[in-house]
Amino acid sequence: MMFRQIIYIITLVCTLLSFTPTIYAADQPLYAKWGKIAMNETKNKYHAAIVDYLHMGRTQINENITEEKFKLWLRKANQQEFGVYITIRFDTHTEQILFIHFEETAH
Repeated sequence: MMFRQIIYIITLVCTLLSFTPTIYAADQPLYAKWGKIAMNETKNKYHAAIVDYLHMGRTQINENITEEKFKLWLRKANQQEFGVYITIRFDTHTEQILFIHFEETAH
C-alpha cells in the first residue's frame, strides 16, 4: 500500500514538474495594423508629433472593400495643435491599400 502511494506521488510530482504553462500574447485588435499605417503616413505627411490616437471604426463598404477610420491629434514644433481624420480604404481579401485620405480639423 505504501509503495503505491509513493509511486503515485512520484508520478504526480513528475507530471507537475513537466508541465510548462503556455503564455499567450494578447491578441491585437483587427485595426492595429491599420493604426500603425495611419500613424506612419501622418508623420510622413505632417512632420508633427502624434499626441493622441483614436480608432473611430471599421466600415465594410462591400464584400471587397473595407475602410478603417482614425483621428490623430498632432503637435507641430511651434506648439500648434490640430486634428487629422485618416481614412484607409483597402481590399478586404488582399489587404492592398486602395487609398489613404487625410482631413484636418481644428477640434
